Amino acid sequence: MKKYKIGILGATGIVGQNYINLLQNHPWFQIVDVAASPRSADKTYKEAVKPKWQMPLSIPKNVKNLMVRDVQDFEKIPKDLSFVFSALNMPTKEQIKELEVKYAKRGIPVISNNSAHRWTPDVPMIIGEINHEHVNVIPIQQKNMGFTQGFIVVKPNCSLQSYLTPIYALEQAGYKVDKLIITTLQGVSGAGYPGVPSLDIIDNIVPYINGEEEKTEKEPLKILGKVGKNGIENDDSIAISATCTRVPVSDGHTASVNVKFKDAVPSKEEIIKIWNSFKSVPQELDLPFAPKQPIIYLENTDRPQPKKDRDNDKGMAVTVGRLREDNVFDFKFVSLSHNTVRGAAGGSILSAELLVAKGFIN
Repeated sequence: MKKYKIGILGATGIVGQNYINLLQNHPWFQIVDVAASPRSADKTYKEAVKPKWQMPLSIPKNVKNLMVRDVQDFEKIPKDLSFVFSALNMPTKEQIKELEVKYAKRGIPVISNNSAHRWTPDVPMIIGEINHEHVNVIPIQQKNMGFTQGFIVVKPNCSLQSYLTPIYALEQAGYKVDKLIITTLQGVSGAGYPGVPSLDIIDNIVPYINGEEEKTEKEPLKILGKVGKNGIENDDSIAISATCTRVPVSDGHTASVNVKFKDAVPSKEEIIKIWNSFKSVPQELDLPFAPKQPIIYLENTDRPQPKKDRDNDKGMAVTVGRLREDNVFDFKFVSLSHNTVRGAAGGSILSAELLVAKGFIN
C-alpha cells in the first residue's frame, strides 16, 4: 500500500512524542516532517527533544535525525506532505485555532489532538466507532472556510472516551438512554508532563480537574449529533452529570457510570451480549489501529483495573466490568480506556486511517 508522508506539529511535546512512538512501523504512514517552536527549529529532532524524551522506547531511527521545522515556517513544509497531526501547545486556544486554519488553507489536512476547534460547528469531532459518518461534514467545512484540499478534524476529550462507546452500543441496539451520572478517575498522564506535583497526588485524590466536567458532559452531544446543512447539529436526548477526579494512576481513565433508560430496559445478559458483539466501520474496514473488539467485557468482579487492562488491544479497546442493577437508575458499570493511546494520539491515528479509507486524504 502507498505510504502517506505525514508531519507532526508540536513534535517535541509529550503528545507529539506519543505520536512518534505509536507511529513506529505504521503500515500506511511515514513521518517526514517534525515541527515545533522556534527554540527547537533547525536542530535535529534528537538534539531538540533528548532532554525531555518521555517515551518508554528510544527515539526511532527514522525520526531522530530529521531537522525540526519552525511550525510557523510554511516555506519549508515538504511539498508531498499528505497531512499533519496537530499536537500544538501554544499560549491560547485562539493561536492554535488560527495556526491550524493556516495549514488547512495551504491544502494540508489537519488531524488535531487539541480542543481549540472542538466546538467549531463544521469541524467533526471523531470517535471512529461512533460518529464515522461525521467525516461527511468536511465538504461543508471546506466551502465555509474556503479550503481546497485542506480541512480540520479533531478528537474529543479523553475523559469521555472510557464510557461513551458502551453507551452508544446500547443506543444502536435500540435501548435509548435518558440520563447518565459519570464519575471519572483519571490517570496523571492526562495532565501532561510534568503534570500533577507528586506531593499533590501521592496518597491522595484530587476531586477537581479544570474544565473536565464540562467537556465530559457536553462533548458527547456533538459526537452523537448528525450532519446538517451548515455543520454538526448536536444531540440533546441524553442528560449527563459528571464529576471528574485525578487519581494516583500513571495511565488509564476509569469511569463509574450509572444509566437510566428512556423506555425499554435491557437485561444484564442482553447488555453484555450487545457489548461483546459490537463492531463498527473501523472494524469492517480493518483499519490498522482499530481494536478487533472495541468493547471488552470482563466477568471478574474486580475488573477493569488500569494496571491490568489499559493496554487491551493496542490500548485502543474500552474495557468494561461490574455491570449490575442500580437501585436508583437502571444499571451501573465501570469502564476503562487508555487516555494517552485511545484518548489521545492513538484515537487521532485511527481517525486519519478512517479519512484515508473514505478517500478524504489522497
